[in-house]
Amino acid sequence: MPALAMTAGLALAGCAGSGGSGDEQSSSGLGDIPTDTNATVRVLMENVPDTDIVQGMVGQFNEKYPDIKVQIETMTFDQMRDRLVSSFQSAEPAYDLIVVDNPWMDDFAAAGFLEPLNDRISSTPDYQPDDFFPSLTDITDVDGTTYGVPFYNYALGYIYNKPDLQAANLQVPTDLDALVSTSQRLKAGDRAGIAMQPQRGYKIFEEWANWLFAAGGSIYDAEGKPTLNTEQAARALDAYIETYRTAAPANSLNWGFDEAFRSVSGGNAASMIGYNWNLPALNDPAGASGARAGQFALAPIPGGKSALGLWSWAIPANSAAPDAAWAFTSWITSPAVDAQRVAEGGAVTRKGSLTDPKVLADGYGEEYYRVVGEILADAAPLSQGRGGEEMIQAVGTELNDAAAGNKSVADALRDAQAAAERIQQ
Repeated sequence: MPALAMTAGLALAGCAGSGGSGDEQSSSGLGDIPTDTNATVRVLMENVPDTDIVQGMVGQFNEKYPDIKVQIETMTFDQMRDRLVSSFQSAEPAYDLIVVDNPWMDDFAAAGFLEPLNDRISSTPDYQPDDFFPSLTDITDVDGTTYGVPFYNYALGYIYNKPDLQAANLQVPTDLDALVSTSQRLKAGDRAGIAMQPQRGYKIFEEWANWLFAAGGSIYDAEGKPTLNTEQAARALDAYIETYRTAAPANSLNWGFDEAFRSVSGGNAASMIGYNWNLPALNDPAGASGARAGQFALAPIPGGKSALGLWSWAIPANSAAPDAAWAFTSWITSPAVDAQRVAEGGAVTRKGSLTDPKVLADGYGEEYYRVVGEILADAAPLSQGRGGEEMIQAVGTELNDAAAGNKSVADALRDAQAAAERIQQ
């Protein structure tokens, strides 16, 4: 996902106000919300297909909670962070329930913007919180306190055109060297072997992190300190740049997700590192791939470890309707409803949904969900701790400079490490 720079003063800003336009007057602090609760829940979400699925399920929620009105406002990603911070700090907040991108989680929690959810989760009947993938709940927990519930993942995988690999007599790459050589061998004339996303900032860091993991590197050590200037990081960046120069589309230095996806769906590139849920879109007969629909497959990142993103449901500390907000959150993320959401095309967050009969019958196929499970079992986010948004942007700027030839690999990684350390202080 693209990202913006840190909102000025966020780390110093506290939560202000406790009012709002909801009808609910107090919070029980519990998870078993009475079905006669009367309130309005104002929700802010990103305008993506997963949000459309949630919107389509509100009527079903109202069969259980007829007096809770759920009003969903959608917004482009670039507008969301500033709008949320404004609501957090307002005496008359605009939202009672939100979704939070993982680089924001620690900052929002540290500023007191989010309600802790431990008591609600533990007192919600049949909720099965341990069914969520640990890689996702590691993001929603900050210093032992849970501030969010997974909504949808955007972990990355290796997406490839099956006939292209077969025609070149190639296997799906399983390590970094094979990723480089496979991408090069798939290139044929003007048709790229891999569509890459070296755009400055979020995109190149998100993509390169998979190469870093494949090289045996990490973004952080066991103590949470950045590890971006290492032998493994240098190997990964050298391999990334070599692949970009020898196998990616020409003049694609500023490409992000949209350009890479169009290149693959349009038959101009044979593979990409993309979000796991890109595969159904590529194989949709009514989608952008046209006659190529059905030709694409998903595999774990070579080396097995993926870069991970996550949107989480969270209740603002100044929500005017926290009980009603939890009623909707716990319902939409409950095991049975989550399986229904995934079967309708939503991204995976629970392990149980991967083997649910409805998901396997109505979703995208057993093989797809098996691979998604493998990806989520070993995935790690780009940022840990506070300053995640700023850190991602700073590191991504250095990586892009190296890909553009403006800096050496050594200088770029040195400066990326220094920036990450400074931001983390």
